[in-house]
Amino acid sequence: MMSNQVHDLDVTNANIPIAISARHCHINEEDFYHLFGRKAVLQKWKALSLPGQFASQQVLTIKGPRGHIDNVRVLGPFRTETQVEISQTDAIKLGVAPPIRMSGDLADSESITLIGTNGIRHKKQGLIIAQAHIHMAVSDAAAFHVKDKDIVTVEISGKVRQLHLMNVVVRVSPDFILEMHVDTDEANAAAIHTHSIGKLIKME
Repeated sequence: MMSNQVHDLDVTNANIPIAISARHCHINEEDFYHLFGRKAVLQKWKALSLPGQFASQQVLTIKGPRGHIDNVRVLGPFRTETQVEISQTDAIKLGVAPPIRMSGDLADSESITLIGTNGIRHKKQGLIIAQAHIHMAVSDAAAFHVKDKDIVTVEISGKVRQLHLMNVVVRVSPDFILEMHVDTDEANAAAIHTHSIGKLIKME
């Protein structure tokens, strides 16, 4: 895995910015008002890299059979279904076993309890570990010769470590900008920092 030799792969030369996605919660309106009160407003705290998406001022606590984690940031805008994304390390602390999934794929995912300032909500499903993925505009996908939902490998080379992160999903939309998202466990394993760059390796 750490070798410089990659067999049966077509390596492109373009670089991909990497962003670290910490634990967070996408939320629907019903759950939001139950957790934070009918007069609460999902108000922007800061903009995210994806156009139109933002970190809100609200945070909540997530609770599992073994423990809880405070200050989980709620993201906006509202979603159709509430979804919580954590790392494997978080899952161990909570005592849960969420599947590794793409965002929105929540069928038969793990249960989780959400605790807000105004109420508690137990979700029978909605907890996942997000699969590493790359957001691309249509023009980026054409340049990389990939399409939506392709599976690729990304080579991450740093001063301390080099690794190949496999089973990375390509997501293509006219609304996206080029950026790879990894969770905190993946970032720590690769010693990724802000401004880290990956190189896409397309499966033949």
